[in-house]
Amino acid sequence: MSIRPVHKVIKSKPTLEGAGVHLRRAFGFGNTTDFDPFLLLDDFRNDIPADYLAGFPWHPHRGIETITYVLAGTVDHADSIGNHGAIEAGDIQWMTAGRGIIHQEMPKGDQAGRMHGFQLWANLPSSLKMTAPHYQEVKAPEIAVATEDDGTQARIICGSFWGKRGPVTGIAADPIYLDVTVPPGKRKRLPVDTSRNAFAYVFAGSGKFCNASGPLAVPTEGVNWLDTAPPAEAEDRSLILFDSGDEVVVQAGDQGIRFLLVSGKPLKEPVAWYGPIVMNTQEQLRKAFDQLNEGTFLEAEGPKK
Repeated sequence: MSIRPVHKVIKSKPTLEGAGVHLRRAFGFGNTTDFDPFLLLDDFRNDIPADYLAGFPWHPHRGIETITYVLAGTVDHADSIGNHGAIEAGDIQWMTAGRGIIHQEMPKGDQAGRMHGFQLWANLPSSLKMTAPHYQEVKAPEIAVATEDDGTQARIICGSFWGKRGPVTGIAADPIYLDVTVPPGKRKRLPVDTSRNAFAYVFAGSGKFCNASGPLAVPTEGVNWLDTAPPAEAEDRSLILFDSGDEVVVQAGDQGIRFLLVSGKPLKEPVAWYGPIVMNTQEQLRKAFDQLNEGTFLEAEGPKK
């Protein structure tokens, strides 16, 4: 087994989005080659209603999938093809925008005023950019949970892990999206296929991720890496981007650690991106915005049969 070295640790940055929502951006709107097929990760945990209630009024998407995972509070949503509803604590909404959708997302806090969650954007391959939009909405009880003997727990949102499979299926990049909790002081090895790009995002507690990059050899099973290789320490709101390997190793701190672990097969396609629309060429991008201006965005044709 080869441990994935830590390529970099990034602290998420305060960002203002929508109609004035205060959130933290882990990555996005830059060179996202290292994260391919993922484009953006926003952490919208907030305990001040005035900083999130304005929400994300009507706006378009094309060429991507948006994955919203709510930890506390509620997000009401509606769209241009007649869908509407709400996702609550523990729920997932996986929206495939495909050839185009206009929607809104309006957050509401819980009784304590908390609105906590994440939104991840995944790119669509060129062959599916203009597919029909659709949703997969998953309620908390439907999410598979795998628990190890040491108390480590993984909520499996998408993909297969530890013999269980998440409820979200049929995603082009075949991602694995996990919510992992490691108890205090425990060291855990988590498999990640070598063909995937992978990152972790810490949102509770802290821990140390094995870092064997630089001149040090990748530790073997019999080596105490905490003594031989400088680990990458990560606390709340830290993003860890991994290099290649087939497992991630983490040592939980005194309060334990909870993090998203996300991996996907890179598309390795050109990206033409502006705001909520992601295509492969500048010509396709211009066409999308021309259609928005002309009022024909939702009339775009899908792939020819």
